[in-house]
Amino acid sequence: MTQEKNYFNPTTLDVPAFLVNAPFSYSTKEPNNLWMKDYTDSDRRVNLSKAMRQFLKLYAYMASMTFVQVLPTPGGCKLQDLVFTGNLGIVLEHLADKNTVIISKFASPPRFGETEVGVNFFKMMGYDVHVCPYDFEGEAELKHLYNNVYIGGYGTRSDIRAYEWMEEQFDMQIIKVNLVEEYLYHLDCSVFPITRIQTLVCTKLFTKEEIRQIEKGTDIIDVSVDDAFQGIANSVRLLNVILNASNIHELKAGTDLYKLELNKNRRLEDIAAEQGLEVCYFNLSEFLKGGAVLSCLVMHLNRKSYEVTLI
Repeated sequence: MTQEKNYFNPTTLDVPAFLVNAPFSYSTKEPNNLWMKDYTDSDRRVNLSKAMRQFLKLYAYMASMTFVQVLPTPGGCKLQDLVFTGNLGIVLEHLADKNTVIISKFASPPRFGETEVGVNFFKMMGYDVHVCPYDFEGEAELKHLYNNVYIGGYGTRSDIRAYEWMEEQFDMQIIKVNLVEEYLYHLDCSVFPITRIQTLVCTKLFTKEEIRQIEKGTDIIDVSVDDAFQGIANSVRLLNVILNASNIHELKAGTDLYKLELNKNRRLEDIAAEQGLEVCYFNLSEFLKGGAVLSCLVMHLNRKSYEVTLI
């Protein structure tokens, strides 16, 4: 007889489940990454009404296909980056109980308070909650490949000791790669698992030894540095659809930036078609002002999308 679990949470659902946060506290007041520092104070100022509309389009699409949990924003919250739940932590996919979450320890001062919000929320939901003792910024830095194998990025925002701690505590194998491009300071800027066996990787951003280690865990689909800067790896898989951010319709046709964005979109569509997947784009231009794109706004609560059978 199968023993019934004494808990039920979004991770245990038979459908994909994600966590998002509406941009009630979103702000760009404190520029804490190079993307933000490239803007003038005026250009960086967020149109909150537009940001909410952009968020709701993404939320509505995702919620129409699967389960999307909304992280509540505490009253009086001043956490400008709370909306970027991709950094809040990671629910460990390989553990049988599907009930363990590691909450981030942030390196960026404006984000320090997010740890407490994450701990309180996941404890309330009944998860087994652990706070990483070293700098670590969630699933934006740590990608699940298969079984207990992950790939983790360290450097600007995450400490390699975080992954050594995880391996010791949670029976994980983590391929550790150094993130040296100062603008692409999270792993999700250069690595995106598109299937259980294939992963988009901007190989020019890693050493030959790091690439050899990655190839032991997944088949690499190489993407260019230009496409990485345009956010090709900052994608989320939802069933048989790849979600990606693109503001191409706000760009002037024929400009260099327009051409770069167009090339990224075409490359992603070609890769998706080869896998039997589709691509859906969302204009998240207000979140670009915070140095973020689509994967930053979404935290996986499970990875059921990767169980979908493709053609």
